[in-house]
Amino acid sequence: MDLQHADSTPRDARPRGLLRAIIVGSMAILFVGAAVGFIAFLSQLRGVEIKPARSADGIVVFTGGSSRVSDAMELLAGGYGKRLLISGVHPTNAVSDISRSLPDNQSLLGCCVDLDRSAINTRSNAAETRRWARERGFKSLIVVTSNYHMPRAILELSHAMPDVTLIPFAVIGDRWRDEPWWTSGATLRLLLSEYAKYVAAEVRVRFAGVGLELMSDPSDQPAPAPRRPATAQAN
Repeated sequence: MDLQHADSTPRDARPRGLLRAIIVGSMAILFVGAAVGFIAFLSQLRGVEIKPARSADGIVVFTGGSSRVSDAMELLAGGYGKRLLISGVHPTNAVSDISRSLPDNQSLLGCCVDLDRSAINTRSNAAETRRWARERGFKSLIVVTSNYHMPRAILELSHAMPDVTLIPFAVIGDRWRDEPWWTSGATLRLLLSEYAKYVAAEVRVRFAGVGLELMSDPSDQPAPAPRRPATAQAN
């Protein structure tokens, strides 16, 4: 028997097999890592609304979800903050447009509510909130947004103003209350999309922490004209 031909495996088969194993193994590790991260993300989401344990200098609400603004107005009326910033209001909306949906809070809307019409996403929400808080000397804020959006909102706000104490108030939507998220395809898609955005924001913030700015700060640029319905928000 010719020993030189005992191994019939082609010379390039082993490198290809090794490369295939590395690719499959890497994909498996990435999948497991993403799944673990998604579970960790879900563990941050509150399932019930809990009033803040303390008051703050101000309150900020990011538009884009049902009952966010009304819940923020209730906190303002309850004395949880001195002023309220509604961030992400469409440029064509006035206080009167908001007041029609909140008839019980006319006096508060006139005296204690500010509208931010320039923010078009969560990062610019944070930049405008920083500007608003600094102008008023606020050192603590209650943050009002949907429960699924809260992790990213807190991440962006903490990065934008690390010297300000943030107190989350997570709004629970009707869909979340009515059925478990894993039984609704629409809710699952929403959570997966939000998780992807959260991971992207986390990566950008971590790079910024070591001096690598992947994207310019929106507060340093004029905001482009928003392309969204009157009360919608890319959150």
